[in-house]
Amino acid sequence: MKTIKVSVVTPDGPVYESDVEMVSTKAQSGELGILPGHIPMVAPLEIGAVRLKKGGNTEFVAVSGGFLEVRPDQVTILAQSAEKASEIDVERAQRAKERAEQRLKEQKLEHIDFRRAELAMRRAINRLAVSEHRF
Repeated sequence: MKTIKVSVVTPDGPVYESDVEMVSTKAQSGELGILPGHIPMVAPLEIGAVRLKKGGNTEFVAVSGGFLEVRPDQVTILAQSAEKASEIDVERAQRAKERAEQRLKEQKLEHIDFRRAELAMRRAINRLAVSEHRF
């Protein structure tokens, strides 16, 4: 079966690199499925999971926004942050979710940045979902 090289990179360095049969992820315009030979494109990504199908298995990477660049022989994901499902610290993600929930409950306090708290909540929920392979 044909494969395509995939690289997931963050400002801290590479997170994932392998040849896969298919890449699925959520762009701002909707779900994308990328196969070898796909037309070139660039798309902004949502906070979500990147699903990488390889040899009958699917690997998962949680990404917190960024961009996807597709070339016929390579997919590069430039993410603000990214973690493989197997490397997600579930307890840390759960604590981050609880902190964000608490901040969102404190709506009457003027010093709370609600957009930032909302994004923190979405990132934490995404990390938990990816660690459990549910989305």
